[in-house]
Amino acid sequence: MGMPAKVKVGFVGSGGMAEAHAKALGACPEAKVVAFSDVELSRAKDIAGRYGARAFKKPAEMFDTMALDAVYLCLPPFAHGTEFEAIERSIPFFVEKPINLDLGQAREIAAAVEAKQLLTCAGYMNRYRKGVQKVRALLAKDPAVMLTGGWIGPTPRPRPGYGIHTWWVQKKKSGGQFLEQVTHTVDLARYLVGSEAVEVFAYAATGFNTGTPDNYDLDDAALVNIRFASGAIANLWSSCSSNAAGGVSLNVYAAQHAAFFTGWSHAVRIVDAAHKEQQIPGEDDIFAIQDAAFVKAVRKGDQSLVMSTYADAVNTLAISVAANRSLKTGKPVALK
Repeated sequence: MGMPAKVKVGFVGSGGMAEAHAKALGACPEAKVVAFSDVELSRAKDIAGRYGARAFKKPAEMFDTMALDAVYLCLPPFAHGTEFEAIERSIPFFVEKPINLDLGQAREIAAAVEAKQLLTCAGYMNRYRKGVQKVRALLAKDPAVMLTGGWIGPTPRPRPGYGIHTWWVQKKKSGGQFLEQVTHTVDLARYLVGSEAVEVFAYAATGFNTGTPDNYDLDDAALVNIRFASGAIANLWSSCSSNAAGGVSLNVYAAQHAAFFTGWSHAVRIVDAAHKEQQIPGEDDIFAIQDAAFVKAVRKGDQSLVMSTYADAVNTLAISVAANRSLKTGKPVALK
C-alpha cells in the first residue's frame, strides 16, 4: 500500500484534549481531520463544524463510514475500550494519557495490538522535548540515582462550564490526581531512569480541602516512593490542595549531573560536577511536535518514529495503579 498524501484522522472524544490535538493537526500539512465522535453528539457537531469534519455519536459508525488512516482517542480514564474497535479494523491509534484505569484491560489491549502489529502512540508529549532528550543522553552514561517532583495545584472547586470536574474529582472515574495528572511525571521518571519500577509505596493526606464539589473523594495530596530495577529511587508527589503556590517540577540527580525541570513546558537547567550550567527552554508547541511525529509514523508505517507506544504506556499506568493500591492497603506493592 502506498503512502497516503494526507493522513485522514478521526477523533473519539471531542473535549479539550481533542481540540488541542485537532488544532495541532490542522497546522500539519500531512494530516487532515475528517471526523469526530462523542457520546454527546452536539459536542461532536460543534467541533466538527469548526474543522469541516463529520460528526458521529458512535465510534463504530465513524470507523465504518470514514475510512480513517488514524484515530485519536481523547477519553476520560474510565471510558476506554474503544481501542478494541480500532484494533479490529487495523486503524493505528493515538491514546491520550492516562491510557486507562483498568490495568487488566490495558494489558488486554496491548496484547491485541501486539497480535495485530498495529502502530500506536500514547500521549506522553514530554518525551519529545529537546531538554528531555539531552538529559536522557547524559543519564545513559551517568545513571540517575534519585528523582523528586510532581504536580502541585489548587483545590478543585465547581466552576461554570468546567465539565472536567464532573469526573476528575471522583477517584473511581479519574483514578485520582496522581494517576490522572502526575502520570506525566511518572512517565518522565521511567523514561529518564531507563529502567522499570519494581516497588511502589505511597502515603496520602485527606480531609484538608473545603469547598469542593459534593462528589469529591480524592486524596488532597500524596507522596509516592518508587524503586527501580536499576537501583534508582524516586519520590513523586501530587497535591490538589495548594491555593497559594504550586507548579510542575522534576529534579534528577546523578553522580556527575543534576537536572531541574520546571513548569508545564519542562524548561530544564542542567548542572555538572564542575558547576557548569546550561538551560534549555521548553517547547510551547509540544502537541504539534508530538502529533507531527505520529502522523509521519503512520504515513511511513514506522513505529520507531513514536517515542511512547501503547505497550510502553502500560508500564507507566502500572506504577500509578500500584500507588493507588498502596494508598488503600498501607503496604508496599511489588510490580511484576
